[in-house]
Parts: sequence; structure tokens; C-alpha cells
Amino acid sequence: MSDTTQPAKAEETSLTRWLIETVFLVALAFALAFGIRTFIVEPFIVPTGSMIPTIEIGNRVLAEKITYRFTRAPRYGDIVVFPDPNGEHPHLIKRLIATGGQTVDLKDGKVYVDGKALNEPYTHGLPSEPLSPQFHFPLTVPQGSVWVMGDNRTNSGDSRVFGPVPVNKVEGHAVWTYWPLSAFGQLK
Repeated sequence: MSDTTQPAKAEETSLTRWLIETVFLVALAFALAFGIRTFIVEPFIVPTGSMIPTIEIGNRVLAEKITYRFTRAPRYGDIVVFPDPNGEHPHLIKRLIATGGQTVDLKDGKVYVDGKALNEPYTHGLPSEPLSPQFHFPLTVPQGSVWVMGDNRTNSGDSRVFGPVPVNKVEGHAVWTYWPLSAFGQLK
């Protein structure tokens, strides 16, 4: 009788062990995915046409989160991701134009930072005009904030509409488009 109960117990122990290992591996996979998404890199879907032609509506981009946490602050030219201040979309993606303490001016369709006209080939010649009577130019960006604008200057709800974005709201540096495959590559 002991010969028949031993295999049954061994099977039961084996099944229990397999179940525990499987649950552990699934929990570990979720924890790793959550950690990677929270602290290293996160995918985002571009909700608007404000970055056309650099990024099209619906493109999927990867934003890395390590640089701003450990190596440097956001700087001019970075494409940044942050929560939509107006709450219309979960996140917005825009180009950083100026940082805290710098003065932004919009004159004759051009952007000036600290009195110097920016060379902005990514706008493809679209004029940069004020969009809201709420902001008067020249405007000094408060310390701890950044001024962001979309590359599609004539169709972008950006800092000209909602004002400076606090640096602590910047969630990542968009660096790569991964979908659609026709747009696959580094963002510049």
C-alpha cells in the first residue's frame, strides 16, 4: 500500500511546486515590467498633431527616464513628455525651448531666447506666434519650469496656451519612435 501512495504524494508535491514557481515567475515579470516602465523607459502614444512632421498623430514613442533623474536636467531641443495641463489627453509631447530663468520672445514669427533667434529647422518654416492673450512677451520662464512648443507651430496647444511646465512634471525624454515601422528610429 505504501508503494501506491508515494507516487501520488510526489505528483501532488510536484504540482504544488510548479504552481508556486509559476505564480512567483508571473509576479516577478509584472514587477520587472512595472519597474522598467516607472523608472527606465515608458511607451507613449502621440495624441495630437502638434509635433508633425517630426512625430505624427498616433505614433508610438519610447521616453527614457534615466537621464533627467541621474545625469542632467531637461535642455533646449529635448522632446519631452508630461501630463496635459488642460487634462484633454493623458500626456503631451513637445519640444523644450527654454528653461527656468531664460526669456522667451516671439517676434515676426520667430522664437527668441535671451535675445537670440533660434534656428529651428524642425518647424519647417512655420511661424511662431503668440496664441493666448494670457501671456505677454517677452516672458521669463520661472525657475523650476520649462517652456515647451510643438514643432507644428501653427497647430500646437503648448506653453503659449498653458504656460510654463514645472520640471517635476516632465516624465521623460522621448528618444525613439517604434510604431509605425515606417517611422521607426531616433527622434531629433
